[in-house]
Amino acid sequence: MHAVSGPRGEDRDILDDTGLVERVAKADPDALAVLYQRHGAACYQMAQRITANQALAEDAVQEAFTGFWRDPAAYAPGQGTVRGWLLGLVHHKAVDLVRRETAQQRRQNAHAAAQALDPPASTADPAVEAWAGIRAEKVRAALAQLPEPQRHALALAYFGGYTQREIAQLTGVPLGTVKTRIFAAMRRLQQQLAPVGSPEGEGSW
Repeated sequence: MHAVSGPRGEDRDILDDTGLVERVAKADPDALAVLYQRHGAACYQMAQRITANQALAEDAVQEAFTGFWRDPAAYAPGQGTVRGWLLGLVHHKAVDLVRRETAQQRRQNAHAAAQALDPPASTADPAVEAWAGIRAEKVRAALAQLPEPQRHALALAYFGGYTQREIAQLTGVPLGTVKTRIFAAMRRLQQQLAPVGSPEGEGSW
């Protein structure tokens, strides 16, 4: 989109924010630049507080100002000051980015949980490694015998690193049900694996 003719650069600096928004609506990129000079730092500081991440904060500000450039009519004077509206827009973008990042991290944790159920071979002493293999096989067999809801909750808790409250939010299951499932799963595993000790016969799983 090409900018239309309008006030000189030095004249844009003296326009109030509403006047600059009107210039942005007429595809004047310099007016957007002036708005960024006035409010970009405050927007970034707020995004940084929300995301606690420099790159995400920068992305939030960039997405907000780019979105404003594409749809300047989204702002109406009745919505408050331009500064307040821009801060609200950046806040929304920052929260969205954090949610996206969290969802990605959860997927990675879930993948790690699945991998933990079948870990790669180690470089330990052959005798110890052989015993560990037998023990791991028994653990996997015991896990396989658990009801799927119990196995899923246990995997998320002990291999995925989620808290019980997070598991409830992730699966949409009441917190009390999550606690019951994990407790029941641990009790069944302890009963099935009690005979499985160390190579020296000490302790249990």
